[in-house]
Amino acid sequence: MDFFLSGVAACGACVFTNPLEVVKTRMQLQGELRGRGSYRVHYRNVFHAFWTIGRVEGVRGLQRGLAPGLVYQFVMNGIRLGSYAGLEACGYVHAADGRVSTARAAAAGAAAGVAGGVTGSPIYLVKTHLQSQATSSIAVGHQYQHRGMVHALVAICRQHGFMGLWRGAFAAVPRTSVGSAAQLTSFSTVKETVVDLQVFSTNSWLVSLSAGMVTSVVVVFAMTPFDVVSTRLYNQPVDHMGKGLLYRSYVDCFSKTMRTEGMMGLYKGLGASYFRLGPHTILSLFFWDELRKLYQSHR
Repeated sequence: MDFFLSGVAACGACVFTNPLEVVKTRMQLQGELRGRGSYRVHYRNVFHAFWTIGRVEGVRGLQRGLAPGLVYQFVMNGIRLGSYAGLEACGYVHAADGRVSTARAAAAGAAAGVAGGVTGSPIYLVKTHLQSQATSSIAVGHQYQHRGMVHALVAICRQHGFMGLWRGAFAAVPRTSVGSAAQLTSFSTVKETVVDLQVFSTNSWLVSLSAGMVTSVVVVFAMTPFDVVSTRLYNQPVDHMGKGLLYRSYVDCFSKTMRTEGMMGLYKGLGASYFRLGPHTILSLFFWDELRKLYQSHR
């Protein structure tokens, strides 16, 4: 039930935040491996990107990749949050005095994140391809020509074999482990602190909401560099053997981005990342915590 409730909570958040995921993906691909001023800027900031995509491609463009986005959230966060909830229920994330242990919570969050990220990697690959597909006048990054989620899965399998669906899975490990560790550790710690300070009553929904709001800031700053690298690795063009044509490895992508675009290249789309990851973190953790409390009260 923890896995199911976690997946449902993440899907609920995804419906609202998918347009921001589209914006974030395109801003992270804009000017890929190009120095500042050497490429055409289609998206000046998150608001301009949102307006541009909506104007050129309509609502459908802003909701590109929604189907794989929902599947990915259900699978990845179902496993990630469900695993963490199980470890939390067993008392693993707490120290002997019953308080949340930062080290244990971080380890549990990282392990849960890797499990969810690697399992959901094929759907994340398809989601990235679909969200980057754009009308030629505002296209950035490599453009695949998938007609939908199922077509993309079949096309990748035919061209690169079943294991080709896990291309870029290694990029999911640092992204999901760092993001999950930062998210779940800060959420558990902040929620415990809010309860200690008695700002709200112990079972108030405001406890989950306020903890999620603080957590969202921590997650975005910790995760954005890994998210940029992950997006580029998943979206890069490949040869007939499935080998990347732009980057040889995770480290290669990281170093090339730093060398050609500077430190800020790793924080491209930071505003879009917050507008996407912030609300998604708040909503998914809020839904997750409240659904668990509701389930426990009706058992």
